[in-house]
Amino acid sequence: MIKKLDILVIKAFIGPFIATFFLTLFVLILQFFWLWIDDFVGKGIDTFTILQLIIYVSATLVPLALPLAVLLSSIMTFGNLGETFELVAIKSAGIGLLRFMRSMLVVSILLSFLAFLFNNYIIPVANLKMKTLHNDLVNKKPAFDLKEGVFYTTIPGYAIKIAKKQNDSILKKVIIYENTANLQDNIIVADEGIMRVTPDKHFLEFTLRNGWRYQERGERSSTNTEFIRLGFKEYKKVLDLSSLLLNRTSDSVYRNRYEMLSVRQLGRAIDSLEKNLNLYTERKSKELAVYMEFTKYLDSGWVKVPAKTLKAKTLKELLPDSARSMVQDQAISYASSVKSTLDGSVDEYENKRKELRMHLIVWHEKFTMSVAVLVLFLIGAPLGSIVRKGGIGTPIVFAVIFFVIFFLLNNFGKKFVKEDVLQPAAGMWLATAVLLPIGFFLIYKALHDAQLFNKEAWFRLFKSIRRLLTRTHVEKPKETTIPVQ
Repeated sequence: MIKKLDILVIKAFIGPFIATFFLTLFVLILQFFWLWIDDFVGKGIDTFTILQLIIYVSATLVPLALPLAVLLSSIMTFGNLGETFELVAIKSAGIGLLRFMRSMLVVSILLSFLAFLFNNYIIPVANLKMKTLHNDLVNKKPAFDLKEGVFYTTIPGYAIKIAKKQNDSILKKVIIYENTANLQDNIIVADEGIMRVTPDKHFLEFTLRNGWRYQERGERSSTNTEFIRLGFKEYKKVLDLSSLLLNRTSDSVYRNRYEMLSVRQLGRAIDSLEKNLNLYTERKSKELAVYMEFTKYLDSGWVKVPAKTLKAKTLKELLPDSARSMVQDQAISYASSVKSTLDGSVDEYENKRKELRMHLIVWHEKFTMSVAVLVLFLIGAPLGSIVRKGGIGTPIVFAVIFFVIFFLLNNFGKKFVKEDVLQPAAGMWLATAVLLPIGFFLIYKALHDAQLFNKEAWFRLFKSIRRLLTRTHVEKPKETTIPVQ
């Protein structure tokens, strides 16, 4: 049954949680655009496409923003209650910290479950949409921007240069090089012209005046060519701008990548990869058996005889002179064949193992990022009750410290798994294994009203240690001995 105390704690948590969640998400989105801003600037991307990219990016960053928001808001909630002495009043009424944290623990468990559902069903779709749109924007050519005195070569097959431009449409001294499959490039030179882009932005129209068109016709291998010079008072040239438009790639191109799969799909893919690796090992064993025929002559009942009971003989002593050269050449040939067989397949085998590790990383990550919400709450709630500082000053400092620890451990574990240093389970659960005992330690200290951040308590502790060290260094009185006569 929900008590008034539970309602009080939940109400105190909801406000800071919503504010910190969207603030954290905003900061992470800014970080993404700081990394990729150079690939988006100058390409004439419309507002709707940018909004689409922001929505997809924000969805992919929710698993990282949610644990930080829970950590920061839990520190702020319990810190505010401690700073206003509401926490003291609740404890004086005989209500323990665990009972006080019960409602928030239920909320954090619910958020962990919702985070898992989001990671399993929403994140694959968001990754697919974001990956497709991001690649299309990166590969998109810059928007049409004709500058004075500079050759513009972005449009395939053309190089355009103008001496002066007025109102972005009136041009002076226009030169257009048209690179075709003919013998020479066609050249158009005009004193002036008017430039406009069609409403659908698919074509660029030049209306040129008082100029010449130079063209050479003929095959490259032929000596009979024809040179044409055409003078004009007005000439219209249309250029295709379809290569500058944003070409959207189909989602089906990336849908089978490991980032775009749910837990069930990842499980099936992992089983398939493990079976392929086992079959690959068996297949390579059969291929190498051709070069190692001596293995079938091995006697299963062979017993090792001590070397001291036998007279050791070298290969030269066992083989006659006539067969020695032939045996050596055949052994070298077999060894070279085995080496080439292994070298040709080692890259394929390592790629399969790396692909399996990446699938396992994503599979574990869907659980670890969900459990991180609960783990960081177990750190934030007792930490806030110990610090007893509200606002956004002290809580942000502690939240950033623990989140940086979590982020670094999570990235280190993932990197170790990618480099095959750790097993996927050990690497991906490294952050949880380190932070969970810290959370239990803080809960224990909060239950016993430990003064972890009290300067006087630390001063008394250091003073006691110094007194103990001083006492151990006190010289003992020397013992005197009386000689016996």
